[in-house]
Amino acid sequence: MEELERMQDMQVHTDLALEARESVTEGREGILGVSIEEEFHKDSGVRVTRVEVLDERGEQAIGKPRGVYITLEAEQMAVHDEGCHREISRALAEYIRELLKGFGSPTSVLAVGLGNQEVTSDSLGPQVLNNLMITRHLTGEQKEEAPGTFSVSGIVPGVMAQTGMETAEIIRGIVEETKPEALLVVDALAARSVSRLGTTIQLSNTGISPGSGVGNHRHSLTEESLGVPVIAIGVPTVVAAAAIVYDTVDALAELLEAAGASGAAEAVDGMELSERYQMVKELIEPRLGPMYVTPGNIDERVKLLGYIISEGINQVFGNKLPPHTEEQA
Repeated sequence: MEELERMQDMQVHTDLALEARESVTEGREGILGVSIEEEFHKDSGVRVTRVEVLDERGEQAIGKPRGVYITLEAEQMAVHDEGCHREISRALAEYIRELLKGFGSPTSVLAVGLGNQEVTSDSLGPQVLNNLMITRHLTGEQKEEAPGTFSVSGIVPGVMAQTGMETAEIIRGIVEETKPEALLVVDALAARSVSRLGTTIQLSNTGISPGSGVGNHRHSLTEESLGVPVIAIGVPTVVAAAAIVYDTVDALAELLEAAGASGAAEAVDGMELSERYQMVKELIEPRLGPMYVTPGNIDERVKLLGYIISEGINQVFGNKLPPHTEEQA
């Protein structure tokens, strides 16, 4: 157990359960308490990975709460490809329905767009809410007359620097007043791998801790803290600078060998993962601090992902609206 905890301390932070499992199981077949399933959709080019943390052993191993984590990966998410984006939205809708079914298929949902819309890499949540079909004002008084209709409300609570309030405080008050049956929370995440920035969507039924990816630990939004089930949808938009260097250690060994420093190359190549991370941490953080990096075209990527995610959510909740007049609209 002590060795496992030491390895976790040495890992570069990631909000993705897939990456957390990869880093823990590197060099091993698997770990107890965690199951994984993978499938690839040839038509859309989307790779889907389902990581399920089954018990306390799994929680301790990868540092993620017990629950289901579904990851969709496709390079086409980051470029203009309407056909592919349509397929990704459709797949996303299917997995949202699946997770909602596990909570009894609620029909009254509060969508929460976390993040700071003034900071591009943190504006995914507000972007999604801007494109979301909000229906609570149309369905609120008609649900008894039209069973099965969906009621969707939405809120962009901002960040503490803007409001002076914890996001959890704001959401708890809204939940108590409007009484949704479930929450759908959208947020930007931090990844370990640069290749997953803007090309990955993670869904989970475990809730979320706003700001955890960049070290701003806030009160969690979970069923335990809010009294209603929480489904989280996130896209990694930043990566720690140390993680970038961490991923280039192998390239460093090749460069050293090519330069004739074979001894140094062998020393770097022979390092364990924990030793590599410690070396990177000692070299980078004293000079740069806990710096996070985002792609140069992050504004375009966030905009595209905002449309993809909102369209997936709209497919789940926007197809059973009751009839209404122009005056009601």
